Amino acid sequence: MFSHTPFSFPRIKSHKYTNMYQVAGHKRSYLRWKRILDIVFAFLGLIFLLPLFLLISLLVMIDNPGRILFLQERVGRYEKTFRVIKFRTMKKDAHKKGLITLGSRDKRITRTGYFLRRYKLDEIPQVWNIIRGDMSFVGPRPEVKKYMELLSAEEKRYLAIRPGLTSLAALEYLKVNELLASSRHPEQTYIGEVMPAKLAMNLKYLEDMGFRTDLRILLRTIPALFNRFH
Repeated sequence: MFSHTPFSFPRIKSHKYTNMYQVAGHKRSYLRWKRILDIVFAFLGLIFLLPLFLLISLLVMIDNPGRILFLQERVGRYEKTFRVIKFRTMKKDAHKKGLITLGSRDKRITRTGYFLRRYKLDEIPQVWNIIRGDMSFVGPRPEVKKYMELLSAEEKRYLAIRPGLTSLAALEYLKVNELLASSRHPEQTYIGEVMPAKLAMNLKYLEDMGFRTDLRILLRTIPALFNRFH
């Protein structure tokens, strides 16, 4: 598969898991509790965030008439695809011109879209993905199929759990669009530098996953997003 690309993707060798989707017994128990908490807080989020939903929907529609929501196919748990839900931040059919976005350099993004992306407000509708069971609040961010196909079966082991709204990798690469905008070859930078680093963190999360780990990630997410306002 990699022979079709002009650059290679570093391989990470498995040393612990023999089955692609093997999860330790105590972690399976935690995943059940995690799912219950996800449902409860996602429903509460829908209720409390409703005014913000309506305001953002109005801004999106006024700025660039068209669909309010953007649905994109991503790879989820057990490699099953699902449609991740976001507020639309780009002009009509802009996604057909490429999957990589380049921060302030990308002219496909609307004025409202820049604001929503900067503060991750475009991700809010994914609480519905959480209710549906596609996602969790904490977990590796879901990737598009094109890039997941670059990984080996062992590297996809973290697909044993639901993808998340936030993760350690997402926090470390909160400004990934700005990073790619400064690259002469954005897609090569994403595949050759960003993906390997995120993959290593996702696999580490699979081993460290638990209530304390998830709580630490959530507590880091809140100030990280607020700091974007400065």
